[in-house]
Amino acid sequence: MARLRRMSGSEVCSILSRHGFQEVRRRGSHIVMQRRESGRTTTIPVPDHKELRLGTLRSILRQSGLPRSEFEA
Repeated sequence: MARLRRMSGSEVCSILSRHGFQEVRRRGSHIVMQRRESGRTTTIPVPDHKELRLGTLRSILRQSGLPRSEFEA
């Protein structure tokens, strides 16, 4: 398993948008991304920082259900 790479909030949002997430709102330094599927909605807040902490990135990864390889170096 490769290491997660350091990413900015905007890089994470672009990966999420490629997988069907849409930006629904911004407030302060957070962007809220959302994906609606049949009978289910997934909402993920993403801090719009220059560099996200690895724990925050892992949490976004877990909530999104996307493969880890999208976020690896």
